[in-house]
This record gives sequence, structure tokens and C-alpha cells, in this order.
Amino acid sequence: MALRAGKHVACTVPMATSIEDCREIVETVAETGLKYTMAETVVYSREYLFVKELYEKGELGKIQFLQASHPQDMEGWPDYWQYMKPMHYATHVVSPVLGLTDKEAEYVSCFGSGTISDDLIEKSGSPFAVETCHIKLRNSDLTAHIYRSLFDTARQYRESFDVYGSKKSFEWPLVEGEDPVLHTAKKPEPEIPERIKVPDYGHLLPEEIREFTLEGVYDADEHAHLSFIQGAGHGGSHPHLVHEFVDSVVNDRDPYPDAVQSANWTCVGLLAHESAMEGGVIKRLPDFTLSET
Repeated sequence: MALRAGKHVACTVPMATSIEDCREIVETVAETGLKYTMAETVVYSREYLFVKELYEKGELGKIQFLQASHPQDMEGWPDYWQYMKPMHYATHVVSPVLGLTDKEAEYVSCFGSGTISDDLIEKSGSPFAVETCHIKLRNSDLTAHIYRSLFDTARQYRESFDVYGSKKSFEWPLVEGEDPVLHTAKKPEPEIPERIKVPDYGHLLPEEIREFTLEGVYDADEHAHLSFIQGAGHGGSHPHLVHEFVDSVVNDRDPYPDAVQSANWTCVGLLAHESAMEGGVIKRLPDFTLSET
């Protein structure tokens, strides 16, 4: 699916499923000056915006580690999912661990674990039930850990990220419907964890579209996709990402993420799968996915 504003494009799925296609998009944007964004939902979700606000206020302290997970049983979904490698759709877990500190991935190492059924292996060309990857953040002392699964692994759907800071840490709930946990350092041990309510961030949007971040807007449709039932799409993100792209076109600025950032986030997953197929060998992100600094 793509949102278009003239010839400008916002892609609501990973940028591409090959390194060369990512390169072609980045080069086309550089040559034409057109706007491109991968409309990545997580970095506009209320949970991410909440953690980002804590970080920018200094409440988390120094970030020490980040991790994210996206297990989802795709049985019963459209058949094209059976041809997908787990890490080829990794942007929902890559984006928060790179976006929060505004860093790029420098290199990755990934391992596959377990096996899926023979018919799925034949379709996807990948044997793994789970792929788990470490990401080295460029110009940083940080690493991040992510994992993905698509089939034959018992786990409720979870699209999570955790952030560990020197002062406070944020952990996604283990079960849908629970509240996340904020850990505060230097308190008595029983008082360190606290269940919290994450507020909505519709106030960041123009008044005319604020209501669309909230649950209930689409719930009248009994056939509504889970992402809408969760609150106008993936943590209330859809109005934010649409506004970001349209505003970037109107005001002639780069959207977030722009083409280079989108390529970096997407190529993490593509290279992670290559790494897993080669037993965890380190794979470096190509130069076209890196900023000049």
C-alpha cells in the first residue's frame, strides 16, 4: 500500500525486499528531489512518543540497551506471508531501537532458531521459526536486540520494544491489555517497577484529525482489521504518519524517516536474514543507507 501526494510516495510496508531495490529508491530520490518515506507505524505510536518524551526530558538518563520483538502467527493470513522470511518484515522492531537515539545501524549479526514445516520452508526458502538479531548502532556504544517469528511458534501477537536507561527503563507488557512497566533506579527493590498508563498524543496533530488516534473511530465495523481496533491503527500512529508525509510535501522538507533512513531500517532485516543463513556472520550496512556524518 502507498500514500501518494502527486509523485511523492509514502510506503506503508518495508521499503523493499532486496538491497538493490532499496538502493534504487534512494538514488531516485537523490536524483529527482521527490519525497519518499516508509510510513513506519511504531515511531508514531503513542508508546514510542511517550518513551521519546521521557528520553528528551532526561528522565531515562543514559540509554544503555534497547530491544524489540514482533512475534505473530500468520496462519490464516493471505498466502503471500508463507513466502516471507521473518526478518524481511523487521521494520516494526528495527525502527524504535534506531529511532529513539537517532542512530543508524552499522552492522548486524543474526541467528536462526528452530524450524517451520516443510511446505513453508519450500515456499519461503528459509527454514527458521525465529530469527534473532543484534544490531551495532553507528557512532554509538549501544547495541540492540530484535527478534521476529511468523509461523509454528506459540506466542500471542506482540509488537514491542523495551528501553533500558541509567535512571528509568520502559518495558512493554507481556500480554495484550496489560499496562507497560516503568522501572526507576535507586528505589527500594519492591518500589522499582510501576505499572503506568500511556497517554494519547493526538494533541501533537492539527485539531481536525486528532480524534483519529483514538479507539472507537473504526470499531463500528465488525470486520475492522486488528490494527484499527487497537486504536486507529497501530497505537494511534496512522494520523501522525499521514500528517508527517503530507506536511513534508507542503513545506518542502524531508519526511521522517526519509529515504536513507528507510533504507537503513529495511536493510537491517534483509542483511539479518542473510546473516542467519550464513550462521551469524557479521553483515555491514551499505554506504547508501548511511548519512554523511
